[in-house]
Amino acid sequence: MNAQPTTTTLPRRLLARRLLELREQAKLTRDKAAKLAEMSSQTLWRLENGQVAQVKKMVIRALCNAYNASDEDQRALLWLAEEARKTGWWQSYGDAIFGNVDLFIGLEQAARRVTSFQLTLLPGLVQTAEYRRAVARINIPPLTDEEIDRHVELLTKRQERLEESRERFSLYVTLSEAAVRHPIGGRAIMAAQLRHLVRLTHRSNVSIRIVPLTVGCFLGLDVGPFVLLEFPEHVNPALTEPPVVYIEGYTGALYLDKPDEIEQYRTALSAIESAALNQSESRALLMKIAEEYEA
Repeated sequence: MNAQPTTTTLPRRLLARRLLELREQAKLTRDKAAKLAEMSSQTLWRLENGQVAQVKKMVIRALCNAYNASDEDQRALLWLAEEARKTGWWQSYGDAIFGNVDLFIGLEQAARRVTSFQLTLLPGLVQTAEYRRAVARINIPPLTDEEIDRHVELLTKRQERLEESRERFSLYVTLSEAAVRHPIGGRAIMAAQLRHLVRLTHRSNVSIRIVPLTVGCFLGLDVGPFVLLEFPEHVNPALTEPPVVYIEGYTGALYLDKPDEIEQYRTALSAIESAALNQSESRALLMKIAEEYEA
């Protein structure tokens, strides 16, 4: 079976990237291309940035004509536009998603490998429900119990990816020890959370490593938390989604996908991992800290 994008996010982003490439190859400014295709420059900007979920076929054809695109390119773009119309399961949880996090969830669901480095909070894919509830309760404005339940429901759905085979999905997590020292929700919740992390380390598709506080200064403190998402290879290399680095901020998120940016984060990740304990040592430390919470 041919590997194909499995969410609305990837086809939309692939479509956006290819439209931008075709315009640049045609040596057209955005304003000129928009005029030729009889649309506004703002609409074309939104198309080229993946911010239009449903692109009409007539729009694709108009842009292809403006760019003198080949029949093959037009067919590929029309296929991507059709794929982008399909609804991913997470879209039904719109009320449980903060801001633009829906884009991240779409990428997470399509990724073949997720690598997460965190300094203070655990990544969602490894959180217990009670840990997640404790984090949700600090939201401003406050969330209702019903809204928090929706967050937990969404989290549980996301974590189904951990049940997949290693060939389909793998998760690599590197944490500062500080992330497991903050007693989120209290000692009992943290003890249960750390026991959960220990259980996850026995899965063949999950790696959890800790950078102990005794390391002192290491590159991760300067780089900050980030997530690297890598995607399955498509039978058509042109349709393979390149890696993305996701950086979450308090008021928004940053998505990086330029090759030099990805390479910088890969280099940083290598340095961060060299400061971390191996998985066996990390498991032992997690168990030790869990026992301290239980004491």
